[in-house]
Amino acid sequence: MTLSPVDLALYAGTLFILFITPGPVWLAVMARTLSGGARATVPLALGVVAGDVMWSFLAVLGVSWVVSAFGGVMAALKLVAVVLFAGMGVMLIRHADRTIAADSRLTRPGAWAGFMAGLAAILGNPKAILFYMGVLPGFFDLTRVTPADIAAIVVLSALVPFLGNVGLAMSLSRLRRLMTSPKALRRTNIAAGCLLIAVGVAIAMT
Repeated sequence: MTLSPVDLALYAGTLFILFITPGPVWLAVMARTLSGGARATVPLALGVVAGDVMWSFLAVLGVSWVVSAFGGVMAALKLVAVVLFAGMGVMLIRHADRTIAADSRLTRPGAWAGFMAGLAAILGNPKAILFYMGVLPGFFDLTRVTPADIAAIVVLSALVPFLGNVGLAMSLSRLRRLMTSPKALRRTNIAAGCLLIAVGVAIAMT
């Protein structure tokens, strides 16, 4: 392994700074936590992990040309993300008076829907693309990395955002439990729906 603990610590610190910079993933975590609680956000966080692993692995392999060579694919992914989040937001607002338990769609396909939402958010997030394809290669000498180095970089790229997203969801969930009245539930669901729509708008405009 050629990377030192200092190299990895610096990279982890930069990942944390990236995490605390608000973006589409933050909005998605907030919306899903307000509508379904912290547990419902874990699949979304895992979807983000899948995207982070993909971007970091591609960057380490030195294939930053993927973004320019397959611009059409990236545009399609962004469109899918926009439609997904806007549609989820509109449906949540339309059914703002329903409790979480009353909507079976949030219990049966919720985990898969959450995973895909997280994956769409990170794949269509220009901030993540810029970081992994433009900034990450500057941290390390990618001509000398070993398999152990690659594993360490990928694990950090997945672990730091995952812990941050779950921590954010748990903090928001404590606030959510205080709001149990029907009136508060309606306000919460409308706010969550607006946040989901905002995710789609943010992705579309970046």
